[in-house]
Amino acid sequence: MVTDVEAATPALCRLQLGSELRQLRLTAGLKGAQVVKRLIWSPSKLTRLETGENSAVDTADVMALCEIYGADPETRARLQGYAAVTRTKKDWWLSPEYRPVIRPGFKAYLDLEATASSAQTYQSEFVPGLLQTEAYVHALYQPNPGLSAEGIDRLVAIRTTRQEVLSRPKSPLKFTAIINESVLRRQVGEPSVMRDQLAHIVAVMEARPNVRVQVVPFRAGVHAGMSGSFFVLQFPERTALKPMVYMENLTDAVVKRSDSDVERYTDAFSELQALAPGPQESLSMIKEASKEH
Repeated sequence: MVTDVEAATPALCRLQLGSELRQLRLTAGLKGAQVVKRLIWSPSKLTRLETGENSAVDTADVMALCEIYGADPETRARLQGYAAVTRTKKDWWLSPEYRPVIRPGFKAYLDLEATASSAQTYQSEFVPGLLQTEAYVHALYQPNPGLSAEGIDRLVAIRTTRQEVLSRPKSPLKFTAIINESVLRRQVGEPSVMRDQLAHIVAVMEARPNVRVQVVPFRAGVHAGMSGSFFVLQFPERTALKPMVYMENLTDAVVKRSDSDVERYTDAFSELQALAPGPQESLSMIKEASKEH
């Protein structure tokens, strides 16, 4: 659990609050349907509270749940503190400037990324967001007719601001990325954009010990990541948050929390790590690919 609630980020408070509320319900032996019936809530309201999806949480809702679950005074005070933080502070990605271009599913991912202690990702089609250059992001979104120039600029700003988790003063995110060789070969934008992008990956790898990149070469054949890209996120022990998996596509984004799903994707990532050459050989592959653009 979080001991210094006032210093915690709103994202952490939302996630921690949801996790503790769910555990209280399970300990009380209650199903979600029983709870919402007693409070005359919609099922989705309780689900959103327990998964930390609400940007701001009403302290009255938290107290109503604590009453049903028989929470002790200390727990009630802590949970009320979490809720208060979500109402008095805002994470940067919830500002009016960014809200129009952030889908709900991606907002959920930003909550997780900002709170996580480590993130592992397999990417089959493009450079992971935490390693993208501004020019690469522009080139990725340029063909999208539904985005204005202003919208693309906002997405670029979101990408670059996200990358600060790699250099935060306290406990920078431990980031491990495995990318398909096609990511290196596919030209996004002008050749100069790709050269600069690959050089940026090399620079980050060499400068930051908390960042590790491996490349799955074409010669590796069939592998565990062929069903699509994914993230596995783990959190600081003090939060008691379990690891989660995040995936997205053109129309949707999914956060998977069940132990079986997380184990399956964690195993898949371990298989990919074992299959891909180590960081030094992968670094050579990235440098070689840069010369070809």
